[in-house]
Amino acid sequence: MGGVAQLAVQAGHKVTGCDAGVYPPMSDQLRGLGIELYEGYGEEQLSIHPDLWVIGNAISRGNPLLEAILNAGEPYTSGPQWISEHILQGRHVMAVAGTHGKTTTSSVLAWILEACGKAPGYLIGGVPSNFSHSARLSPESPYFVIEGDEYDTCFFDKRSKFVHYRPRTAILNNLEYDHADIFENVEAIEKSFHHLVRTMAQKALIVANGQSATLDRVLEMGCWSRVERFDSENGWTISEDGEVAFRGESFGILKSPLLGRHNQLNTLAAIAAARDAGVDPREAIAAMESFSGVKRRLEVKGTEDGVTVIDDFAHHPTAIRETIAALRGKIGYGKGRLIAVLEPRSNTMKMGTMRAALPGSLSDADQVFCYAGAGVRWNEAEALAPLGDKAHTYTDLDLLVKEAAAYAAPGDSILVMSNGGFGGVHGKLLAALREKAS
Repeated sequence: MGGVAQLAVQAGHKVTGCDAGVYPPMSDQLRGLGIELYEGYGEEQLSIHPDLWVIGNAISRGNPLLEAILNAGEPYTSGPQWISEHILQGRHVMAVAGTHGKTTTSSVLAWILEACGKAPGYLIGGVPSNFSHSARLSPESPYFVIEGDEYDTCFFDKRSKFVHYRPRTAILNNLEYDHADIFENVEAIEKSFHHLVRTMAQKALIVANGQSATLDRVLEMGCWSRVERFDSENGWTISEDGEVAFRGESFGILKSPLLGRHNQLNTLAAIAAARDAGVDPREAIAAMESFSGVKRRLEVKGTEDGVTVIDDFAHHPTAIRETIAALRGKIGYGKGRLIAVLEPRSNTMKMGTMRAALPGSLSDADQVFCYAGAGVRWNEAEALAPLGDKAHTYTDLDLLVKEAAAYAAPGDSILVMSNGGFGGVHGKLLAALREKAS
């Protein structure tokens, strides 16, 4: 919704907005654009009387401002519908969908297009370091990169957001069970992905993960568009040393600042999609040498007393496992310990749907500090018991910070994983480490 607000400002509208617990970097971007932010959902905000209320999917019936809007008969729409009607019409939409990697892959794709002279518009659910904002309206370019989220659209529209976007190029990165608060099972998510596939034209291109049985099932339901597979011998491949090829034709060696095999594949999918916009894969590979990464994706927040604090958005067991593996691949074994600090904050994690998979996803960390915030409905200590004495659980964030900082030694890395602000834990850890050193 922050990105939607930025696009609306760039389109010439005066924008205000409200949320609970607005935190950086998005809050800084919005205020920098002159968007007035209101904390909370007080019905007194009805006095603003905008031309249109654009309502995010975090808002449910019972929200005081929403109820006031409905009672007053004020005009409203959803973020995805507004984007579809006012931003995407007539453009070559390039959507990135999947359970994992949407933000990184969208950022990579947008940067490849930018570096290769396509000057795309974009809407990304994070902050790409190569760009000053997470959304941009580019009136002169036909290309628009958008993160295609499978989560529901709004309180009145329970379809996935991405069905509004009607892409001409779509990356289907992967598909696993997630969002247990709105999807009963993985089959329900597959059906939603097929709704996206059904909107795509015959001349459109789907770039699909060649190692995903769930995506295979999606396409088997019916596909009318062109399909190219990545991580497949019959399509796009990337070797461990970074050689990129399509159906046996090599385009060169990828040199990227992104860590991990999963990010190699994210980049490979973006290179394939960029080719559909006329970008030579060799130029795309060259562009990645100047890619600066994405905030909150293995982002170094600082180093104190020889201990590096790193932030990541990982909040699903698969993402947690891949993130730890990527960082472990960089630091190696015996060259400093990897300390995982985790907040199960997403609705799915709070419900405990993924708790059985957590110990395995965290097993490659040397120590695990898990914070059980409000709304967690399961016992973290029991769930993490397979990790033995290297797992520690807390309901007091300050105590977690104190004990994690006390455990850390020079050369160690503290990897913080959460899809929220996590109570400013990164700064608290750095402060505790600084105090410990003094």
